[in-house]
Amino acid sequence: MIMAFSYNNTFKVNSSIKKGPSYVSSDNSHNHFNPLLSFLKPNIKGIPQLSFQIDDVPKTIKNTFSKLLDVFVDSFFEFIDKPLLSSQSNFGPVEELGEAIAVSSIHGHIPSDFPEGVYIRNGPNPLFGGLKSTKSIFGRSSHIWVEGEGMLHALYFQKSSNHGTWTVIYNNKHVQTETYNLEKQRNKPLFLPAIEGNSLAILSAYLFNWLRSGKVNKYISNTNVFEHSGKFYSIAESDMPQEIDILSLKTLKNWDLSAAWNRPFTSHPKKAPSTGELVTFGVEPTKPFLVVGIISADGKKLVHKVDLKLNRCSLVHDIGVTQRYNVIMDFPLTIDLNRLIRGGPLIKYNKKEYAKIGVMPRYGNANSIKWFEVEPNCTFHIINSFEEGDEVVVRGCRSLDSLIPEPDLSSNEFKCFSRCHEWRLNMQTGEVKEKDLCNDKAVYMDFPIIHENFVGIKNRYAYIQVVDPISSSTQDGPKYRGLAKLYFEESSTDICLSIRDKDEPIRMEYHMFEKNTFCNGSTFVPRDGGVEEDDGWIITFVHNEDTNKSEVHIIDTQNLTGEAIAKIGMPCRVPYGFHGAFMPISFQDQ
Repeated sequence: MIMAFSYNNTFKVNSSIKKGPSYVSSDNSHNHFNPLLSFLKPNIKGIPQLSFQIDDVPKTIKNTFSKLLDVFVDSFFEFIDKPLLSSQSNFGPVEELGEAIAVSSIHGHIPSDFPEGVYIRNGPNPLFGGLKSTKSIFGRSSHIWVEGEGMLHALYFQKSSNHGTWTVIYNNKHVQTETYNLEKQRNKPLFLPAIEGNSLAILSAYLFNWLRSGKVNKYISNTNVFEHSGKFYSIAESDMPQEIDILSLKTLKNWDLSAAWNRPFTSHPKKAPSTGELVTFGVEPTKPFLVVGIISADGKKLVHKVDLKLNRCSLVHDIGVTQRYNVIMDFPLTIDLNRLIRGGPLIKYNKKEYAKIGVMPRYGNANSIKWFEVEPNCTFHIINSFEEGDEVVVRGCRSLDSLIPEPDLSSNEFKCFSRCHEWRLNMQTGEVKEKDLCNDKAVYMDFPIIHENFVGIKNRYAYIQVVDPISSSTQDGPKYRGLAKLYFEESSTDICLSIRDKDEPIRMEYHMFEKNTFCNGSTFVPRDGGVEEDDGWIITFVHNEDTNKSEVHIIDTQNLTGEAIAKIGMPCRVPYGFHGAFMPISFQDQ
């Protein structure tokens, strides 16, 4: 989901706007430093005999300045725990295990042809007991529900070569970003909440966070995990990705492509069909608002980087790809520093503003984008996008209001929850056809997943988490009471294997959990050697709020309405989180 945002000094990077890739060279001439402290570094040329004493002066002054800042913040800002309702208990944090644990509680069976690998899910796990608010002379500011330091929860599936039996191991670990390490060293909060609250409180939080750490907000890396060229990364779009050792969950380093990428990085980069290049983008609240980047298939070079020259900072969470194009969302959920300075909110959804979708040639520039005006909406997640004749087809989870920064659940309309929607963008005529894909108006859903081999090309199936709007209305964030399978080529009124009329709603199947049981981090695991697109399993974390027990369920996607074929009991509670992935790994090679 959308996280706290960082504001970085930008490097000057040469990038090509030609139709083919042009390699971007690194620029290491810019060093990060605090300009307010730069005057403390005296010129000592010519007096080397005093260099030791003088060199100590700026360090001493800096330390004294830091201590004075800490005293000021500790005196004038009060950190207050944000309480959790009983229905929100599984949003609360857990402790790190310290070492992996073998899992012995398995009901049912893990299929013999299930692949070896790691099911890993990211999610917020706030330090110091939970999310915070601060109260000060400047007003109040608060963390929002999607914040909290990232924690990886991993389930390892290893198959015995002799007997075909499974060993299942669970581990969890925080993603150790720079700001995580700063706060752990202090053993208390360092960063003031800086997204929601009184405008003066947020602005003061930016200032004091920057003066004390050189950063205006935390890098929380709590949204997704992805693989590229055999390496694994944790990500939230407030910063660049962190490379992870998939076996130990240890954080290795930031992935900045040798300093060629110097801005935030989307939580949902996409591999381009055929080439395997990774298409990404970064959003910042100052110009350039949105920059697209393309990373080589081997992960070593940034081959294209371009400013799309947007007129506002849209809070974009996802990007689409097709065989030839990148698909850009520019919707009216915006971040606006000028609005904040005028006393308004930093993040705001305004349904009266324009919404448009851009179709950009893979290595295009701002002038090459074809824009399509669409009905104002908020879409965080794209299901898939592909080319069909003259049209670029985009399917996503669209809502008429926003869950960010905080949802408005005061009415029963549930407009902040999303439904499956389709846009057909005609590249020849400029015409847009859009429609709701679902027949049941009471069904809301999000966190879509498809077979990874079909990203960017036409697919028949998708899987998605089903929102429980009633349970979700008692708290800040949504809960998901089940899973649905979407049949894009079949009608809801005819379950025969016939191609549906494009104007009819699609067929859907459901797998619903028992009362007060909710899922998260669902992903699709294809069967090794499977022929059909839907030949595989959904694997998902599940939590029963009545028993306070967490499990992982494995569900046959060709029999989604049936019982889970395996229910794996977790040795401890696993909090609700965001996106999960299955990483195939041969442990015999490790």
